[in-house]
Amino acid sequence: MGDKAGSLTTNMMHEDLIRPLILTGRRFYLVVAVLGAIVLWGLAAWGYQVRTGMGVAGINSPVFWGVYIATYIFFIGISNAGTLISAMLRLSHAGWRHPVTRCAEAITVFALMVGGMFPLIHLGRVWKFYWLIPYPNERGLWPNFHSPLVWDFMAINTYLLGSFVYLYLPMLPDLALIRDRVAGWRRRFYGLLALGWSGTPVEWHRLEKAISILAVVIIPVAVSMHSVVAWDFSVALKPMWHSTIFAPYFVVGALFSGIAILMVAMVILRRVFHLEAYLEPIHFNNLGLLLLTFCFLWLYFTFAEYLVTWYGHLPDEMAAFRFKVEGPLAPFFWGMVLMNFVIPVPILAMRKTRTVTGCLVASLSILVGMWLERYLIVVGTLSRPRLEFAWGHYAPTWVEISILMGTVAYFILLYVLFSKIFPIISIWEFKQGRRLRAQKPAGDVPVMANEPFPGVM
Repeated sequence: MGDKAGSLTTNMMHEDLIRPLILTGRRFYLVVAVLGAIVLWGLAAWGYQVRTGMGVAGINSPVFWGVYIATYIFFIGISNAGTLISAMLRLSHAGWRHPVTRCAEAITVFALMVGGMFPLIHLGRVWKFYWLIPYPNERGLWPNFHSPLVWDFMAINTYLLGSFVYLYLPMLPDLALIRDRVAGWRRRFYGLLALGWSGTPVEWHRLEKAISILAVVIIPVAVSMHSVVAWDFSVALKPMWHSTIFAPYFVVGALFSGIAILMVAMVILRRVFHLEAYLEPIHFNNLGLLLLTFCFLWLYFTFAEYLVTWYGHLPDEMAAFRFKVEGPLAPFFWGMVLMNFVIPVPILAMRKTRTVTGCLVASLSILVGMWLERYLIVVGTLSRPRLEFAWGHYAPTWVEISILMGTVAYFILLYVLFSKIFPIISIWEFKQGRRLRAQKPAGDVPVMANEPFPGVM
């Protein structure tokens, strides 16, 4: 950590991290209004699709998946930004992790909430959503467990539940801290959420133990969820899908895009809430190095996927290969390579450019590139099935683009509202990190400060 974090007093820390929850400016309402308008436009487009039918979307035969499923995979991928990264940092005892964990964990919950909507949007007859749920019914019939949709439902909801608990438990001390420093309805609200937390040594011991157990459990859950999403493609006998590389490929891609969205969120939070003393250049430097590692991992898996197809040189596989690399989707393919490797690697490889601004540029580039990759996986293969007479093309309509914009705005809106209601940086973990760096005794437990928050009480 830098000198700024070391010079912070407890009172300054409380003021910096709790002030955004109490004071609201016009800029916040403007951002919420703009995002809300985009969400309403997306809802209107979806209502039009439900009323009119799926014919208003660009999906057709043979491209029965399109922007919806590509974006679904993208959001499920960026959900790895939080819980999995936070759990790995906790288990590795990374000393710089403390200001980053909650920023990351919130992304997971909201990305899963938004990503899980796309199978319902793509379902068309959304009132039949219960077909995705594995439940017994009066006719003695169960949903088809051979369907990847059932696997997705179970995997996503399991990961969402675990991620929500993993986000909520570490917030209890901070919720109690805010409860003791506000009055009126805020005191009742945060008191209800704090679940009676009083900060006794027994409570701290149980909290630390619960977080450690969840950190261990959540990693295989996250890996299995992204593997299940990959199996949606691998189990199909489609060109360039029927491959054993897809499960690890999707896990690497999820971590790749997850780190990128995390750094974008950190840059925005740092600028909007003036958190320069908390989200320091060292955090971006370390995450930038991690992102650089995944740039090369992504390149390896992408190269392996296309190399095996080219080397096998089967006619039906090569049709999909050429359609992506040389055909109408070639701009998307080479744009993906440019965004995921050519642009970010030089920026992240040099310490001089691995700054806050450099990491933001690299991360935004990677997010665009990873969405292009998902689009190529879905549309590139479906446009070139094995039988040549069934070949087709796909172009998204205004309905799909509107719903895409609405869901992206919904994700951002959820994150904005969360950062307005809850401290986006874990106060007690930040204190704990400072004490550890100051070489306090290992048995020292975090204790909430008693001084009041200025201007609130």
